[in-house]
Amino acid sequence: MMANVEVGQALPERHYTPGTVQLFLYNAAIWNAHRIHYDLAYAQQSEGHPALLVDGPLQGDWLTQLLYDWMGAADELLAFEYSNRRAAYVGDVLTACGEIESVEALQVTLSLRIVNQHGQATTVGRAKVRRA
Repeated sequence: MMANVEVGQALPERHYTPGTVQLFLYNAAIWNAHRIHYDLAYAQQSEGHPALLVDGPLQGDWLTQLLYDWMGAADELLAFEYSNRRAAYVGDVLTACGEIESVEALQVTLSLRIVNQHGQATTVGRAKVRRA
């Protein structure tokens, strides 16, 4: 299976256009009551944001979905990390993408990111996967 994995190879992209219902349900599921994710007037008037904010952990979840879509059934996720770098808002078109950084024996290191419609990275990450 490793023959089809090469440095620079891109992962299939995933696209997201988060809306208010998705943010409400996600925040309810993780018991996050911060109003910047569901109260537009508060987000704008009290926090100075142009729209509701997309959760950082939700973007991390999207990166793990990107990985698991790419991985084979017997592959093992060894390490995963991400960092939110820029705010993402309801109405943004977000793309989860990544590429293979290195391949050593059966271990693959990947760089990951979510970019907005302007090409700006909102979240960056890395992962290590053991391929079967």
